[in-house]
Amino acid sequence: MTFTVPRLAITVAINQPAFLVIQNSSKTRTPPVVTSHQQLDNDELLLRQASKVNPKPPPKLPKKLAFMFLTTTSLPLAPLWELFFNQTSHHKSLYNVYVHADPATQKHNPGFYGNRIIPSSKPAYRHTPTLISAARRLLAHALLGDPSNYMFILLSPSCIPLHSFNFTYNALASSTKSFIEILNNEPGWHDRWAARGPHAMLPEVPPEEFRIGSQFWTLTRSHARMVVSDVEIWSKFNMPCVRKDTCYPEEHYFPTLLHMRDPQGCVSATLTHVDWSVIDHDHPRTYKPSEVGAKLIQKLRSARLRYGDGGGTRKDSFLFARKFSPAGMNPLMNIAQNVILS
Repeated sequence: MTFTVPRLAITVAINQPAFLVIQNSSKTRTPPVVTSHQQLDNDELLLRQASKVNPKPPPKLPKKLAFMFLTTTSLPLAPLWELFFNQTSHHKSLYNVYVHADPATQKHNPGFYGNRIIPSSKPAYRHTPTLISAARRLLAHALLGDPSNYMFILLSPSCIPLHSFNFTYNALASSTKSFIEILNNEPGWHDRWAARGPHAMLPEVPPEEFRIGSQFWTLTRSHARMVVSDVEIWSKFNMPCVRKDTCYPEEHYFPTLLHMRDPQGCVSATLTHVDWSVIDHDHPRTYKPSEVGAKLIQKLRSARLRYGDGGGTRKDSFLFARKFSPAGMNPLMNIAQNVILS
């Protein structure tokens, strides 16, 4: 079964007695959630409110995908994502878009994401817990924004879709598990565990429970609520590191939490392809414009996911890929309709 999708209208009123209102453009509407701006600006209150939502979507309404972009700059690949979201029409809305952007960037890049920015966005930096905080804010807004949000997808500004919206929707809406890379005994894992001090993670996170994985994941609604409700494990990962070279909290917190709380509810792999065979200043490969073409897309689609514990004989497909630079926008658009979204 396939579905068609119209534009989703997302309105954020920031300058008035502020409220966040998220609503669908279809005739069959999910009642909008109205939340006071004061609550949204306070992380503790925001997370507390989100932790009270129903972990299951309404049974009589279609499941929706929550696409969550975490960016410190603009979204240079926005034209491709617009094609992805607007590929089909004349059907109930099946997605929502949320953007966490640096407040300084918001003033200069309204465009694609101007009315989709969550109002509690704050600066986020590598080697600090702020990237985790940003993802938790996105989850909280998406949980509160629409009770039909079923799968929550974290994406970077350098991500692209590898398939049509219909393919992506059918793959995720039919799943009962989260997709999150959960790896054990990776090289250097103990130094990462001890990045805050030799005993700082104890007793809540013993070394044998520590896991590593991609910061880009897809979580079910119940797991999204689990993340925003967590206090105990977050209290450890929210501590500052004493060693910057081993401090990558966003790659540790989510896989460790899900491993400790509900490993059976996870497919231990990410659906976002990345190439670590070429490393540039601790970053994975960025594809050059000259590399972008049909052959690359087919190669990324056919690549096999790396499964951690419990992967078994699964044969899931990558749904997204990174890193693509702004310079690759033209070649990506040239193959968008006939290759990427076909």
